[in-house]
Amino acid sequence: MAMRWQPFLDAVQERGEYSSAQEAERAARTVLALLGAHLVGKERAELAAQLPETFAMILLNPLQAAEPLDPERFVRATAAWIDGATEKTAKWDVSAVLTVAADAAGEDLLRRVLLQLPPGYDVLFGRPQHI
Repeated sequence: MAMRWQPFLDAVQERGEYSSAQEAERAARTVLALLGAHLVGKERAELAAQLPETFAMILLNPLQAAEPLDPERFVRATAAWIDGATEKTAKWDVSAVLTVAADAAGEDLLRRVLLQLPPGYDVLFGRPQHI
């Protein structure tokens, strides 16, 4: 069953220690759009099914990355998309969103998602050396 909007956003806001729901939503939209560009097939669809509908649609956006970004470049790309962000704050944003997404996904799906991504994403999802 998909996570509902408010609990998802509340969890992102809490983990990211954001002062407003708008900050948490901005981070979630950016991170999930970038993540969606790196996932394909069944795993992307299954992960989307676990997210609130708006975030699921963002994840399923047909934009595809030309090449998979390693975790450091993913964080830099996130920083580039968020006004005023630095790599340090972007890493915080990525971690806040992806740890909540990992909780929504469950262990089996998360394992399969991580297999599609370059090494190192396990840390961003809050599951070091998960694979």
